[in-house]
Amino acid sequence: MEYTVNLILLFFAFSVLGWCIEVTLKYFEFHRFINRGFLTGPWLPIYGSGAVLITLVVGGLAPLDSSVGTTFLASFVLCGLVEYLTSWFMEKRFHARWWDYSQKPMNLHGRVWIGNLILFGLGGVLIIKLLDPLLLGLFGRMSLLSREILAGGLSAIFLADYIVSHFVLKLVKTGVENSRADSTEQISKEVHLLLHDRSYFYRRFVDAYPEVIYKTERIAARMEAVRAETERLRRQAEQRLGDAREQLARELEPTASIKSGIIDRQEQLIRRLYDESRADEESRALKREIDKELQRLQKRRSRLPRP
Repeated sequence: MEYTVNLILLFFAFSVLGWCIEVTLKYFEFHRFINRGFLTGPWLPIYGSGAVLITLVVGGLAPLDSSVGTTFLASFVLCGLVEYLTSWFMEKRFHARWWDYSQKPMNLHGRVWIGNLILFGLGGVLIIKLLDPLLLGLFGRMSLLSREILAGGLSAIFLADYIVSHFVLKLVKTGVENSRADSTEQISKEVHLLLHDRSYFYRRFVDAYPEVIYKTERIAARMEAVRAETERLRRQAEQRLGDAREQLARELEPTASIKSGIIDRQEQLIRRLYDESRADEESRALKREIDKELQRLQKRRSRLPRP
């Protein structure tokens, strides 16, 4: 029981710490306070979940290998998995992409990218080697009853916050589903208008995710149509370019080369039509003259320098 209570307190401690980090970063970016997260309270459960998961997994591996490298790798993978699955679930549940790393190098479907994964690995090492011992030491100075009351109170507030925030997101989802717009920018404007005149809980959501990308089947179908049209135009342009190159090559072909090609084809035609056994003397004489001239032409060609 004590171990479970400590894990709950670790969850809230790291959720609050993650919220502080996000708020600070957004303050430097936008120069104003932004209450981050889809919850109203000062916590981001994705940070708390990742930290607790690292604590459980790395703690379980401690008897086998508790090195910095193992801790880094475990944190790298586990936190990346949590972020990816959270992004996927939230998008499927509420038709919106809360963060998008598509423009970042070495990203996976825009949900995670290598920069964050490295930070997760380093953060995991910091959690296991420094923050966990420090926080567990602080919890140990409190009586078990005090920790149970604190964990229970925080859990009750967290649950109430989740219920309220869930209603906000349900309104956003309804607005997205009912929108007739065919671009995420237009849907975003509609959602802003929908939430603007409501209570703080609704307006806060707009500030928390100013760059949210809304996803609907209509937008997906439109994007697919745009991609198909772009591919069709690309193939058409390549075909036209190939035809233009062929036409240009024909236009620039030397006259001597054209004449040579005509002579070769005439020779092929003569071979098909000429029959020595049925030809009269005049035709045979003409054939001998043609063969003689062809031999002279071939000798001249052989003396020309090769390109």
